[in-house]
Amino acid sequence: MPKILSIFGTRPEAIKMAPVIKELERHPADFTSLVCVTAQHREMLDQVLSTFKISPNYDLDIMKAGQDPAQVTCAVINGLRSVIEETKPDLILVHGDTTTTMAASLMSFYFRTKVGHVEAGLRTGNKFAPFPEEMNRRVTGAIADLHFAPTLGARQNLIDEAVDPKNIYVTGNTAVDALLAARIIIEERPGLRDLFAERYSYLDPEKKLILVTGHRRESFGEGFENICRALAGVVADRRDVQILYPVHRNPNVDRPVRMILGDSENVFLIDPVEYLAFVYLMNRSYMIVTDSGGIQEEAPSLGKPVLVLREATERPEGVQAGVVRVVGTKCFNIRSSIESLLSDREEYKNMTSAGNPYGDGHAAEKIVKIIRADLKL
Repeated sequence: MPKILSIFGTRPEAIKMAPVIKELERHPADFTSLVCVTAQHREMLDQVLSTFKISPNYDLDIMKAGQDPAQVTCAVINGLRSVIEETKPDLILVHGDTTTTMAASLMSFYFRTKVGHVEAGLRTGNKFAPFPEEMNRRVTGAIADLHFAPTLGARQNLIDEAVDPKNIYVTGNTAVDALLAARIIIEERPGLRDLFAERYSYLDPEKKLILVTGHRRESFGEGFENICRALAGVVADRRDVQILYPVHRNPNVDRPVRMILGDSENVFLIDPVEYLAFVYLMNRSYMIVTDSGGIQEEAPSLGKPVLVLREATERPEGVQAGVVRVVGTKCFNIRSSIESLLSDREEYKNMTSAGNPYGDGHAAEKIVKIIRADLKL
C-alpha cells in the first residue's frame, strides 16, 4: 500500500495541512497516511493538533529558544533522515514556505522521493521579503513534483519559473477549509462560545474591535516601533475603538509592543491564543491589522477587511479583489488607513462584501483526488 508522509512544523502549517490530513484519513484502503511534525513551533503547534485531533507518528521536537533559520534547517535535516529511511514514503507532502518545508523538500530530493507542495507558487519577487519565506518556497518549488497552487496567479508564477503546467493544479487554499471547519466547531458547541465570551468579556461590544497580529522578521526594530506608534495614535484619538493584540513571544516583537503600547488605554495585550479562539476573535472584530499570510486568506470568508503590515504581499488576489490592502510599516500610512476604514462606511462596505478569492472550502478534497489519480488509485 502506498505511503504518504506529511511533514510540517509550525502553527500556520498545521492549520492548513489539517484539512488535507483529515481527507487522507478518509481513504484508509488506498494508502497509509503518516504525519511527522518537526515542532519548529511547539506549544502553538500542539494546540492545532489537539483542535483537529491529529496524532503525529513522528515528532522531531526541534524547537529551541532563539534558534535561527540555519539551526532550524540543520535540525530538520538531521531529524528527518531516520524518519524517511524507516517509512520509505511514496509521496511527501509539505506546505507553504517555512524552513521546515524547505528542509523537508531537500531531504526528499536526497532520498529521490516525490514531493507534493501544498500552497505552491506564492511569490513577492524579493528574496528578502518575506525573509526567509520567499526563498524557502522558491527552493521547494524547484524540487516539488506536484504543485497545488491556490490561485491562477500562483499557477502563472510557477509557469514563469519553467514548471511543467501539467504538474500544476489550482485547488484553492486549504486555509479556507480549516477556517470553515473551525467555525462549524464553534457554532456547534454552545459551551465553547460561552467560554470565549466569558474569556473576552472585558471587550466592550459598543466599540469597534481592531484585531492585530505581527511577527515578520523584516519588521524587527523600526518596523514594529512604527506599527505600535500608529496603533497608539489611533486609540488616543478615538474613544469608539479598542485594540486586541495577541503578542508573539519573540523578544523582537514582545519588547517594542509592550514598551510602546503597554500603558495605552483601550489596548489589550494578551498571549498568543489557540486557533478556535482566534477564529472567534476574527469573527468578532471590525477589522484586522496583520502581517500574516494566512489571515489574508481567512478573513475574507468572515467579511473582515485586512490591512497588511508589509511592503509587499505574495497574495495579490486579495488586493485585486479589494478585501486586502497593503499598508507597509510606516506610521502615517498605517494610521491613516485604519482611520479611513473607521470613518468611511462606503469604503468599509466595499472591503467586506467582495467575497473570498482564495477558495470555497474544498481545496483538501481536490488535493487528495489529484494524489489518488497520481498514485493510480
